[in-house]
Amino acid sequence: QVELVESGGGLVQPGDSLQLSCTDSRPISGSYVMGWFRQAPGKEREFVSAIRWNSGHTYYSDSVKGRFTISRDKVKKTAVLQMNSLQSEDTAIYYCAVNHGAISSTIGVAAAYEYWGQGTQVTVSS
Repeated sequence: QVELVESGGGLVQPGDSLQLSCTDSRPISGSYVMGWFRQAPGKEREFVSAIRWNSGHTYYSDSVKGRFTISRDKVKKTAVLQMNSLQSEDTAIYYCAVNHGAISSTIGVAAAYEYWGQGTQVTVSS
């Protein structure tokens, strides 16, 4: 049963923009957090961004701060990651993930997330 569905990946050129979406098919309640991670070939999975569902508070890694923006649509149960000024270093498989109740110090820790999407490929190349 697919619970987190990601979409929006693709091939773009450096400097271009891309938007990723993640929709949760399950009910959303409690201290729900939706996050994005990415994994490039030969590298460990790294935190990109996250949003607290109730408050809308957002978190970003230093590598994407100022270029990426995360938002959520409560009605559609969808989080959107708007990625601008993409660089070749942004090439990776992007995964959305969900946790309930992560404290701020664990927002960027993959092990704190309970559910994961299947991933979507983002390739930035000229």
